[in-house]
Amino acid sequence: MAEKSESNSKPKSSTSSARPARKNVTAESLAASNVTGEGKSASQMEASQLIDERIKSLDDWRGEMLSKVRRLIHEADPQITEEWKWKGTPVWAHSGIVCTGEVYKQVVKLTFARGATLDDPKQLFNSSLAGNARRAIDLFEGDELNANAFKSLIRAAIAQNQRVASEKSASGSMRKSKAASVASGAEGSGKVVLLAGGNPQIAKGDGDAPVQAYIAAMPGWKSDLGRRLDALIVQTVPEVQKAVKWNSPFYGIEGQGWFLSFHVFTRYVKVTFFSGMSLQPIPPGGTERSGDARWIDIYENDPFNEAQFKDWIRQAAAIPGWIS
Repeated sequence: MAEKSESNSKPKSSTSSARPARKNVTAESLAASNVTGEGKSASQMEASQLIDERIKSLDDWRGEMLSKVRRLIHEADPQITEEWKWKGTPVWAHSGIVCTGEVYKQVVKLTFARGATLDDPKQLFNSSLAGNARRAIDLFEGDELNANAFKSLIRAAIAQNQRVASEKSASGSMRKSKAASVASGAEGSGKVVLLAGGNPQIAKGDGDAPVQAYIAAMPGWKSDLGRRLDALIVQTVPEVQKAVKWNSPFYGIEGQGWFLSFHVFTRYVKVTFFSGMSLQPIPPGGTERSGDARWIDIYENDPFNEAQFKDWIRQAAAIPGWIS
């Protein structure tokens, strides 16, 4: 765990981020970056340059801390790539997101996308401990980060990303074969099996086609609602990625994870935001045991605030989502 200096008495409270405006990145500034090198794409060089500028703009302990963390990450994995996401957040990735480097007024937060699956024998994680996927390390002024333990955590996160990627690749052909078989059977019978609560049974699959098959099979008024939900999501996030998993449509951003799903129940449709606790206002459904997820239940003839729904979609699509 990050050890606290005895002289530091600052409270560990979360505050809003004070992020500098993005500066123009020219070919000359990219060439001058001290992190660029052969084999990096233009987007990677731009991200590295922007992280350089972020560190330079922080004229206090936070800049020194972020610079140290960055150095340790590259020591742990020289092949790691740097990205710049969510309008000003440094991201380090290898076979998927490893961690982010968020900067706030009193804390530098290192959020690991799959932190909940990692062993942490030195107990570095001290934040976001209730989430189903992410874990974070909050570093305050005067903290000392255990360098060796941190680098081990980085390597473990990369190994976990690679395991997940390998499993997805190995099961991909099996899922496609199963989806084709189920689709063929559905076409032959003209029916989709409805599970408990009237939820359509649709085989797992990526893309718009299985999502539309699910929506078409939603019973009664729920099918019209499904089409409206799908249209609002696409209008708000044109680059959205779709899939059907566990008999539910999923919506996400490539490289960031899934941000929303919905599911049919007997009297309502449940729309879940996987990072709902980070939205403003927080969607009303959920408890402490729900982790980060929050949801809304939509009933027939209930008023549906489309403006609020689209605002939640915009917020959810701009932050790290759930990585399955």
